[in-house]
Amino acid sequence: MAKHQFQTEIGQLLKLMTHSLYSNKEIFIRELISNSSDAIDKFNYMKLTDDTFKDSNWSGQVNINIDEEDNSLTIADNGVGMNEEDLMNNLGTIAKSGTKAFVENLTGDAKKDSNLIGQFGVGFYSVFMVSEDVQVITKKAGEDQAYKFSTDGTGEFEIVPVTKEEHGTVMYIKLKEEEKEFLTKARVETVVKKYSNHIAYPIMMHFKEDETTGEGEEAVTKKVRKSEQANAATALWSVPKAELKKEDYVEFYQSLSHGDDEPLKYLHNKVEGGQEFTTLFYIPKIAPMDMNRADYTSNIKLYVKRVFITDDDKELLPTYLRFVIGVIDSEDLPLNVSREILQDNKILANIKQNATKKILQAIKKLKGEDADTFTAQYNNLIKEGIYTDYINKDLLLDIVKYKSSTEEGMVSFADYTSRADSEKKEIYYMVGESEQVLRNSPLLEAYNKANIEVLLMDNKNEDTIVAPMIGEYGEWTLKDITAIDAPDSKTDEEKEEISKEFKALTDKIKEVLGETVKEVRTTSRLTSSPSCVVKDNSSPLAGMEEMFAQMGKTMPETPLYLELNPEHAMIKKLDKLENDDIFADMAWILFDSAKLSEGLEPKDKAAFAARIARVATEAL
Repeated sequence: MAKHQFQTEIGQLLKLMTHSLYSNKEIFIRELISNSSDAIDKFNYMKLTDDTFKDSNWSGQVNINIDEEDNSLTIADNGVGMNEEDLMNNLGTIAKSGTKAFVENLTGDAKKDSNLIGQFGVGFYSVFMVSEDVQVITKKAGEDQAYKFSTDGTGEFEIVPVTKEEHGTVMYIKLKEEEKEFLTKARVETVVKKYSNHIAYPIMMHFKEDETTGEGEEAVTKKVRKSEQANAATALWSVPKAELKKEDYVEFYQSLSHGDDEPLKYLHNKVEGGQEFTTLFYIPKIAPMDMNRADYTSNIKLYVKRVFITDDDKELLPTYLRFVIGVIDSEDLPLNVSREILQDNKILANIKQNATKKILQAIKKLKGEDADTFTAQYNNLIKEGIYTDYINKDLLLDIVKYKSSTEEGMVSFADYTSRADSEKKEIYYMVGESEQVLRNSPLLEAYNKANIEVLLMDNKNEDTIVAPMIGEYGEWTLKDITAIDAPDSKTDEEKEEISKEFKALTDKIKEVLGETVKEVRTTSRLTSSPSCVVKDNSSPLAGMEEMFAQMGKTMPETPLYLELNPEHAMIKKLDKLENDDIFADMAWILFDSAKLSEGLEPKDKAAFAARIARVATEAL
């Protein structure tokens, strides 16, 4: 008998489980039934598409056997089963690279952590919350050899060949003495109805129950073997909406999400006509843990005429909707549809387009706290959609939100335009490293003075790319305040006069700073700061931060304009300063401090500090 060590992360997971981290122990039944259902789904597909299995007299079923005398629970299915390699891959290791993230994300909060179990695909290991020994006896469809996987959850497992007639998996769970509550019919049935009522296959419970025959002194009570179906076994999405309650939708969501919270929103639609299909989608209140990972898991199951086809096709919805959980069931796709056919299938493309629009329309209608929750969780993905989904761009622009220079919370473009100058039809925005940097930016001073709202886009890497691509919102044009003149009361002639007045100063500062700046000039955009820096948006490097970051390279410095506030006392005194050494120090201080105000770092921090010290000493 070959003994094997569990993968490191699984060892950590088992330790957490066996030390009863979770108070919500009943979820182990949910997770094991979910695994059984998936296995039955897979064989059901094989039966309909593989000639080897077409003639078999088979129907999917999960069986739960309660044995009080043996202190054990057995959960069995007649699904696709596993071979030795599957056992190693599925139970001995966790293929998903997010396993380490799962362990790191554990909070100690029983409810939150139990929801993570299913999200990270580690549901099988929840059995160790209640068991002292587990045996998995399984045989893969189409193969002759069966295997037994056994472990007590302490770090080792073994796999040995055994005999089993039919394909499928039997999971024998020896319960801990203190977990006998799961040996009663009522307890198990409650859990099944709570989490697995809408599993599409019958879940049969087998148990012994006291039965009395005869009357009076002749009455005899003995344990009788009984069987009952514990679930409704209906494909919920195929049930007419009028026959369903909110509770039904929530229960089904919990079975899909492996959690016990309610969704933020659900959408159930049936389309008839040229094509016939049904969709049931859920938007979670909390974003999936792997949502921002390149290897995220698809949360959409594809069915054809209620027959499960796949749950790992990431093309069923646009990538930016990867947080959506749910089901697509087509009446028109062939049952033997392959992965290659799915990629270019016109029927599926139409379903995808219809579903995307329905989801976005539902999101747009969210109000109040629900809308705030959605924005907090998924706003960045909506931005992702803006530059990847041109067809639905208008809907996405109605959903996306940003921080504002004048309002609390997040505001939409519709919010902004309802307050702005309806004649100019301009939406002003500014992109930066953080909300704090943007709010303190000297570039905002003139807009604050004129009481003009500016959208603060503080996700620099993404907003730098997305904002210019938006261009317009209806009849309104987006304007980057770093690339346009700020609002002021001066005429062009007055500005030209000021520029001439300070030309000697700007030329002298340019001479000191050299190629570090593209140009030094006066500006009317400042009210209280002496200087600011503005990017050269005509530069080929403008807006390429994200591209350089993805390539793992350092972004070359984008050329900057240094702008001076001619009304500021410091600039007026600098214009008359005769000490060339102090002048040079001040020129650099004006430039580097302006960079700091925009979240940019001085190129030479030590030199910056030294100049501050010299100027301060001179002043003292």
